[in-house]
Amino acid sequence: MFRKNYFTFLLAIALFLAGGAMAAFAQTAPVRGQVVMKKADGTTQPVVGAVVEVYRTDVKGKFPSSKTDKKGYFNFAGLPLGANFALSISAEKIKPEIIPNIKAGADNLVIDVVEGDGKKWTEDEVRQALATPAAATTGTSTQASKELTADQKKAQEEHQKQVAAVTEKNKKIEQSTGVIKRTLEEGSKAFESKNYDLAIVKFDEGIAADPEFEGTAPVLLNNKALALINRATNNYNQAVKGDPAAKTAAMESVKKDFENAAAASDKALAILKNATSTDAAVQKNYEANKMFALANRKEAYRLMTKTGADRTKGKESLVAFQEYMAAETDAKKKSDTQLTLGDILRESGDSENAIIAYKAALQSSPDNPDALAGLGLSLFNSGVVSDSTEQKQEGLNYMQRFAEIAPDTHPLKSSVKDAVEYLRTQDKLAPQKTTKSSAKKKN
Repeated sequence: MFRKNYFTFLLAIALFLAGGAMAAFAQTAPVRGQVVMKKADGTTQPVVGAVVEVYRTDVKGKFPSSKTDKKGYFNFAGLPLGANFALSISAEKIKPEIIPNIKAGADNLVIDVVEGDGKKWTEDEVRQALATPAAATTGTSTQASKELTADQKKAQEEHQKQVAAVTEKNKKIEQSTGVIKRTLEEGSKAFESKNYDLAIVKFDEGIAADPEFEGTAPVLLNNKALALINRATNNYNQAVKGDPAAKTAAMESVKKDFENAAAASDKALAILKNATSTDAAVQKNYEANKMFALANRKEAYRLMTKTGADRTKGKESLVAFQEYMAAETDAKKKSDTQLTLGDILRESGDSENAIIAYKAALQSSPDNPDALAGLGLSLFNSGVVSDSTEQKQEGLNYMQRFAEIAPDTHPLKSSVKDAVEYLRTQDKLAPQKTTKSSAKKKN
């Protein structure tokens, strides 16, 4: 039977880490956008180094300002949810601009500005302009609409259209933010109570509210993957204990859940790959969610093989494990993962890649009995398929080393014994002594 206690421990760690991301999301959300200047000749270009200031308008308050990067993008990592804000934009050779009715979570804002004198408004001037919206495009609070020139009227109309568009977008963002917050809380509660069916439904609902937003979708996708993995594990444990006649149908469900967990992880990774923020705090969250997704995907393929739900995913498993190990910084975790990869590849019939994985694992642990047995069996299998006496002999040597150090209770003891007996009787081969130094040399 599958080792349930190990999985529960792993899940507890992953959920604890994911919970930190959920708590951060529940309090704040980013605001991001681009400042673009429309020139007199009709062309546009990003505004580099524009100062973007954030003023809270439901209560009096000001947040640290930001500057646009070389592509005109600005980013505020986290502003309080539910509050109202206005953005004040200023830079050399542009006319100052104010964008009201901003909500935390506003993403991909495009703020159009025009050429001007480079004035930077004070907080009092910004708040005065917000109190008299028509003044925002003219820089004064006293000029009446009837005194505006044709160009000024056109600019004012364009500004009002932009404000209306931003307001409408913010309404949608506010609605989706509410859905995401609610489903994240409800899905987490269902997960904690082991109601994985409901948790998956809730996480799916949250994903659908904003399926491409890198600030929330990867968190929900990672939580969904964990719920799918846990549900599949529970169903597997029940299937091996239950009616043999119902096991086939149950195993199909287990397989589908593992596949969907891997797919959810792939989606999270794809979203994070295209994330554009240069803010250090935001990038740190991206990296954390990336590691959750890589770990979830690796675990889904591992369990798919270990449970026997599907042992044909050797190529997919190889990619998932290699990408996880490339991102993992803990040496022991990388070594353990290398060994697990060897097991999965061997069990899926990919002896050649299994040999590579086991030899890599033995580099850091030359007397690891699991690696010795796995390598010996993989070399034996590859040697039989290719009729290579050299591979058979090498496999026999590793299996002999395994037999010398492994306890009789080791789960591969019987398989190794059968392989050794076959090589002795059918190929008349005798094991050659393998020491730590010679094992490392062969690797």
